[in-house]
Formats: sequence, structure tokens, C-alpha cells
Amino acid sequence: MADDCFGHPRLAAIYDPLDPDRSDLDAYLRIVEDAGARRVLDIGCGTGVFALLLADRGIDVVGTDPARASVDVARAKPGSERVRWICGDATALPPLQVDLATMTANVAQAIVGPDAWRKTLRGAYEALRPGGRLVFETRDPARGAWEEWTRENSYRVTEIPAIGSVESWVDLIEVSLPLVTFRWTYVFAADGQVMTSDSTLRFRERAEVETDLVAHGYAVEDVRDAPDRPGKEFVFLARRP
Repeated sequence: MADDCFGHPRLAAIYDPLDPDRSDLDAYLRIVEDAGARRVLDIGCGTGVFALLLADRGIDVVGTDPARASVDVARAKPGSERVRWICGDATALPPLQVDLATMTANVAQAIVGPDAWRKTLRGAYEALRPGGRLVFETRDPARGAWEEWTRENSYRVTEIPAIGSVESWVDLIEVSLPLVTFRWTYVFAADGQVMTSDSTLRFRERAEVETDLVAHGYAVEDVRDAPDRPGKEFVFLARRP
């Protein structure tokens, strides 16, 4: 099941305004361009920001996400008719032959269970054409990103058109590596409703990810820095031979 911040209609509707800076996607756009990819599968597409950026560049995009509320937000955006939207995950895709598959932001880490992770890698592999690539990022556990996930660091008030003022902050709930659980709280000024969304991320070591990729038939071409968070993340580029 999707976390409430993605799966609840009221929270999905404010996801983009609460996280408007998506400069993290610039690196993925460059990878798509460098690869000459014309067909892309965006796994965990959420509200469709990256899929629509690709579609704006004339790329044939399939966006898939298990959170129906997020996919509904994506479908309501201008230009959404140029993307093929699928409410589901990478474990049950229709037949595809894409040049590139992506998992941006926290998508790879949000796939917590080992079996779900293996099935996702397998599903992405089957969707790729021979020579196609899978690209995704994951935080380096050694950097302890969760240490900054506090109310003090995250509290903000956001004015959202047609919705009003929304307070939001995050609290760290549990660290039991490789799993880290945290809770976002949202307070809607319009009616006083308080909503929460719990999430768990899996922090995989670089060697673990490389082993998993090779075990599922990929050739690991590169492991690089995330340009917007140097030294904090691994960006994996793997190819289907």
C-alpha cells in the first residue's frame, strides 16, 4: 500500500506545492538525453512531474505508481494525455520495450521488502529492450540522513492556492537499520484537520545493490554522485545486456 502522503487524495493534492524544487530531476534529464532514450518507463511516477518533463521533450513515457490518488493528480495536469499512466507497480507491467527505466527520489528506498525489491528489479529488466538501462538513486547509509529528519529542521507553513495555509513537519519514529521510519504531520488551517503519514525507507549499502543488480542480469555501468547532494547518495546506472 502507498503511504498516505501519496495515496490519500487530500495529501496527494498538496504534494507538489510542499516540494516545489525538483532540481534533483535535472540529472535524470541529462542521463535520458545522453542515452538518446526515446521511450522511458518512470517507476514510482507519483504526481507525474518527471514523466511530464520527459513528455514535453517529445519522449514516449509510461508512468506507473501504486498510489491512485497521486496518479489522479498526474492525470489532471496539462499535457498528461501524452503519458501512458498505469496505477500499479513494476511487478505487473504490460509488455514494454523501453530504452530507459527510472526510479527517482526515494522510490527505490521506499521498496522496503526484499521480495518486492527483487520483483521490481525483475519487472524493470523485462520492460527494458536489450541494451536498455535502469537508473535510480539511494542514500548512502554512512551519511545518516535521518539525523536531520526533525521537526526543528522541517517545520514550515505553506500557502497553497484554493487550499489555504498548511503546516507540515517530520518526526523520526524509529531507526532500525537498514530500515528508518518517520512521520509527516499536516495541519490544514481551513478546517483544522490534522493528518499524518508514516513512511519507511530501506538504506541499502552500495555493495548490496550492485550484488542485487548482477543477480538479476544487469551489468552495472556506473555508480555516481547525485549532483544536487554530492557525497550523500549513490546513483546507479545498470544495463540490460
